[in-house]
Amino acid sequence: MAVFLLALSAACFLGLGFVLQQHAAQRAPRADLLHWRLLLDLLRMREWLLGTGFMVTGLILSALALNQGEVSLVEPLLATNLIFAMALARILTRQTLGRSGWAGVLLLGLGVTVFIVAGRPTGGGPPASELRHWLVVGIVVGLTLLLVSTARRMPLFEEATLLALAAGLLYGLQDALTRTTTQRLDHEGLDAVLQSWQPYAVVAAGVVGLLLVQSAFEAAPLRMSLPALTAAQPISGIVCAVGFLGDRLRVTPWALAWEAVGLVAIVIGVVVIGRHPAMPDTAGASTDDTPDTGPPVDPG
Repeated sequence: MAVFLLALSAACFLGLGFVLQQHAAQRAPRADLLHWRLLLDLLRMREWLLGTGFMVTGLILSALALNQGEVSLVEPLLATNLIFAMALARILTRQTLGRSGWAGVLLLGLGVTVFIVAGRPTGGGPPASELRHWLVVGIVVGLTLLLVSTARRMPLFEEATLLALAAGLLYGLQDALTRTTTQRLDHEGLDAVLQSWQPYAVVAAGVVGLLLVQSAFEAAPLRMSLPALTAAQPISGIVCAVGFLGDRLRVTPWALAWEAVGLVAIVIGVVVIGRHPAMPDTAGASTDDTPDTGPPVDPG
């Protein structure tokens, strides 16, 4: 129960933080996209600092949850951050949830429940070899670099989605490495942690992920980035947990089928919620599909 409460509390703070950060990032100069000066500019905005405070609180709570529970259990619960983001967005935009919004909420909640019940995530598996550990990390980092490289050649809205996917992959890896770090801290002490590479990789993944997600927030409306981020993070975290942390999921045919159904429901729910009108647009972005016809013509 403590793991559930910590993970859901983390999701709440993360969702609120993402909305506040995006409101601030949309006002940053477009030239700052994917540049470190973007973070320097955002540091001058109170709204972004408040959102970052919420996000850091969420990260601390998620670290506590990861220390007490398996990554494959905590990650699906963290995906519910989109529900809390939508709740704040609803207040900001004064739009009702509607059928599509409730459908997304229901799909996300059912997906999390089905995956946890079917998979029954447990830890304690044999530790992965160093080669397997680095192989999984290398695949995640390689996919992140590929997404960022591809994003730079895409239109702005599509670029935001790919950057958010890349950030989600890094955040999932960060969660798995956080679990490794806290376990080593509990069993071997602080000196052993400081002499290992994982805590520094956690910081590096967090900083690069922050730059990617803030660039995505700046580039396009929140609905183009947050669903991709929320869907990619748990999938990446679960793959890393099974890949090198020793987490185990049930692998009977029926269990695998229902786990797949749960993950698909989570992804669809995230996309449905993210595309709901209650998710705020960037400043100056049109909230409808009406084309710009140019300045009005004087009838006289």
